[in-house]
Amino acid sequence: MKLIFAIVGSEDSGKVSSALTKAGFSVTKLATTGGFLMSGNTTFLIGTDDDKVDDVIAVIGKHSKKRTQMVPASSSYGVGLYSSFPVEVTIGGATIFVTNIERFEKL
Repeated sequence: MKLIFAIVGSEDSGKVSSALTKAGFSVTKLATTGGFLMSGNTTFLIGTDDDKVDDVIAVIGKHSKKRTQMVPASSSYGVGLYSSFPVEVTIGGATIFVTNIERFEKL
């Protein structure tokens, strides 16, 4: 048995949740915040059999897309002189962790 933690951007969380449920996987959703851009994410907790892990990852990959976004970046030019200019960064997609589960009980 495996526990999958999948961190997905808020833009894709509804599609990912619907697709996982439609594929027959039990999903728990947690509202989370990313550290880099402080943007909203959804962290999915999915318990599944070892042989279904690739199926879960395929569903998540199909419904979570990477995007680019312009964000302000601060740079220092000498003593006390700062300028802000936009930088393009990649956001979205999914970050997935798979862990072993020694015991599972549903009460």
